[in-house]
Amino acid sequence: MNATRDRQDAPVLPDYRGGSLVNLMSSIAAALGGSTPYPPLAALPPAALAGARHVVLLVVDGLGLDTLSRHDGALRRHLRGSMTSVFPSTTASAIPTFLTGLAPQQHGLTGWNMYFREIGAVIAPLPFRVRTGRHALRDAGVTPATLFGLTPLFDRLPLPCHVVSPRQIVHSDFNVALSGRAQRHGYDSLQEMFEQIAGLVQRDAPRSYVYAYWPQLDSLAHEHGCRSEAVAAAFAELDAAFAALLDLVQRSGSVVIVTADHGFIDTSPADTLDLDDHPALRDTLLLPLCGEPRVAYAYVRCGRAQAFEDTVRAELGDRVDLYRSASLLQQGWLGLGAAHPALADRIGDYVLIPRGNAILRDWLQGEPRHVHIGVHGGTSAPEMRVPLIVAS
Repeated sequence: MNATRDRQDAPVLPDYRGGSLVNLMSSIAAALGGSTPYPPLAALPPAALAGARHVVLLVVDGLGLDTLSRHDGALRRHLRGSMTSVFPSTTASAIPTFLTGLAPQQHGLTGWNMYFREIGAVIAPLPFRVRTGRHALRDAGVTPATLFGLTPLFDRLPLPCHVVSPRQIVHSDFNVALSGRAQRHGYDSLQEMFEQIAGLVQRDAPRSYVYAYWPQLDSLAHEHGCRSEAVAAAFAELDAAFAALLDLVQRSGSVVIVTADHGFIDTSPADTLDLDDHPALRDTLLLPLCGEPRVAYAYVRCGRAQAFEDTVRAELGDRVDLYRSASLLQQGWLGLGAAHPALADRIGDYVLIPRGNAILRDWLQGEPRHVHIGVHGGTSAPEMRVPLIVAS
């Protein structure tokens, strides 16, 4: 069940059979002696990485193919092709894919705000805190290892592994749990991140895998917009640092893969749908909308499903597509194969996907309200398509 879309607004869905981030992780894992349940990436088979002394995966948060296409430089010159993100196209779902080698179908992390029936609360998994009041879950004796139940990809690879991440998050509860046995390295600047990578690929050590993460492009796009001067300046700095690394990569016999968790679109106040303006719709909900402003999960009160559907069609039908959550699972939007046992609980009864550049917000009482110009999570091409950049 979904509203009809114009052809130009047709959803771009993940290509889990050989063209998505999860397939990239399958290629990397297979090349390094591990495995995942998914086929390898068609554009980068494991054999293309098998001879590399060190394999580096640099994830630039928010560097969608659309953003890359607007900037010339070393990154664009090494563009091998493109991939789809996962669904939803958001950090909270894609980063677990990089760290576990699994699609959301298996890792079960489906957005920034998620309802976990196991603890009876809506939480933000990445900062690992309760949404209301932002209390750390560790204070309640809850850990990511016990709540998520996931095995990091690093623990399934038979070689040394490294995680290079901003110092303020490198030892966070989430990162510690999904880094596993990998050695963690923190940094405070872009230059220091590339210095950490350079030091690791120059080591006279056994073959290794290095996962690095740079979040600044995403932060700037949220605040200023993905087409802003701030994003262009940050990209130029990133591109120059990448270009400086290339000679060292070649001399060390390594390969560097650069991609992103998602892309971006820009929104505006006119594109914002606020549940405060739709009290009849809010009255049908058991929980606040979860997920993302571009992909919202609706938990509907018992006996109110028809009222919910009727209200969405009447008040939002021209701006929001409505799906039954079970139908998206059946159609493979979140992945292929056996699902995480709690996945159905984590995507609600319905999924609301705003069309065009619209977003859907549901604020809690006392929650600080913020404005994001750049947004992601939806199924538009700029959000879903990410670059495959390879330098060897």
